[in-house]
Amino acid sequence: MKPINVGLLGIGTVGSGTFKVLQRNSEEISRRTGCDIRLKMVADKDVSRAKAIVGDSVLITSDANSVVSNPDIDIVIELIGGYTFAKDLILKAISHGKHVVTANKALLALHGNEIFAAARAAGVTVSFEAAVGGGIPIIKALREGLTANRIEWIAGIINGTSNFILSEMRNKGSAFSDVLKEAQKMGYAEADPTFDIEGVDAAHKLSIMAAIGFGIPVQFSKSHVEGISNLAQVDIRYAEELGYRIKLLGIAKRKINGFELRVHPTLIPTRQLIANVEGVMNAVLVKGDAVGQTLYYGPGAGSEPTASAVIADLVDVARMMTADPQHKVPHLAFQPDMLSSVPILPMGEVETSYYLRLRVVDQAGVLAEITRIFADQSISIEALVQKEPNIGESHVDIIMLTHITLEKKIDIAINKIGALPVVVSPIVRIRMEALH
Repeated sequence: MKPINVGLLGIGTVGSGTFKVLQRNSEEISRRTGCDIRLKMVADKDVSRAKAIVGDSVLITSDANSVVSNPDIDIVIELIGGYTFAKDLILKAISHGKHVVTANKALLALHGNEIFAAARAAGVTVSFEAAVGGGIPIIKALREGLTANRIEWIAGIINGTSNFILSEMRNKGSAFSDVLKEAQKMGYAEADPTFDIEGVDAAHKLSIMAAIGFGIPVQFSKSHVEGISNLAQVDIRYAEELGYRIKLLGIAKRKINGFELRVHPTLIPTRQLIANVEGVMNAVLVKGDAVGQTLYYGPGAGSEPTASAVIADLVDVARMMTADPQHKVPHLAFQPDMLSSVPILPMGEVETSYYLRLRVVDQAGVLAEITRIFADQSISIEALVQKEPNIGESHVDIIMLTHITLEKKIDIAINKIGALPVVVSPIVRIRMEALH
């Protein structure tokens, strides 16, 4: 088989890792692929930096369009990120009959349906293992390894920055703002960390996994997204005391009347393996009707871990280049004309259990008044803890764990309880998942 020529767009952290791993493991990769994969062109705005990384063996340009239109390039790797220029380049590469490998989860979450449709029309492949979970082969598992299963739910720690912050808050007892500064100093958090700490990055990845797992279009805009920036140290401590750990989870569930698609801080029982995933590591739990629960764990970012996923896609594309397009694995695992139109449920229709923290006046009758409101909404309380007031204080924390109920019922209860004169601060609500 003739060598396969690759054009690389962007040679930053992941791009440089991709080049290094391709060079280092070229013989192993050729043995797996049955042909040589050659990096022929690199496009990067910083030509001198690119040359310092790849040397003279590769043609370097600042013009990305010249790569995607070059007739000698078979596969384009897009690692520049963003929604606009990257989208134009990918669509242009597809129109020129080139296969595409990308790590751009934000682009696929917003425009994946359009990109996949264009690729199908052109008879080419868009591969994106590196877009979710860094080096963890979760896309491969969902698209191929679990094909026999009806996927019931997916739950993942899929943002390393947030997981690092929560781990440090728990281990050191530090406030969110202090740990965020530490994460930025260590390079785990961007100067503008909004996408990471507000759950947007996780929601991008979750919408892609849900599409593959359930056979639905990518629907990031219908995701419920909450981050960790308002999470208080006291709730992390109380959760630990009750046998739970707080993680930022992406959760996708199949329900009778639709699919849940949500990202938010979540209490998980500490006995669960995923509750013990620490630092910048990622983990995804998938529940299939035949296989049960499977757990995928590993580094969710980094130069060579992500390059591992990029090159795995390269090898897959190389193997499929001679295959009939009708016999390739569909981009979203299901045949494109058989995607489900079952809706994403609004948050009010989500069913889960809840951790609630109430700051109240320490006086007789308060609990009776609160529990009556819960009873009116048919909300059952699993556990209730009243903390001792600090010396000289007249206010006390009440912690309540509920059984599974509808979110809209909890909303009503919180609004009514929050209006009571004995409640002295906003009620804290964190969702809980048993994951069984």
